[in-house]
Amino acid sequence: MIEIISGEKGKGKTKELLNRVNASVSAASGNLVYLDKSQKHMYELNNKIRLINVKDFLIDNCDEFLGFICGILSQDHDLEEMYLDSFLTIAAIDSDELLNHAIQKLDMISEKYNVKFILSISKNEDELTDLAKAKVVISL
Repeated sequence: MIEIISGEKGKGKTKELLNRVNASVSAASGNLVYLDKSQKHMYELNNKIRLINVKDFLIDNCDEFLGFICGILSQDHDLEEMYLDSFLTIAAIDSDELLNHAIQKLDMISEKYNVKFILSISKNEDELTDLAKAKVVISL
């Protein structure tokens, strides 16, 4: 399953994402991972949540990012949820076609490995593709 939190930059998407991941810790039976473009929010996350700074790895395009996600999954069979902040940036997505490609792949990965993905996307809901709009749970 994929959930999207959408809205322009500065609307509070990261705060919402942090609140959701921290609230999920007590109910989660598996592990939680938070992917971001920096270490900036390290101290805002519960210490049971693994923070990964994607910029520390040499990811140049969307397919490399999806491979990176699969690598994380291959090392953690108890992974339950992945929170992806600044999704368009960390996944190197710069077009609607790439966004749809990434969502389709994440859907397949989610179904196969039973992992929930929660993404924050810096676009208004009306600017998203139809595929992405169908997954929006919060529009700021």
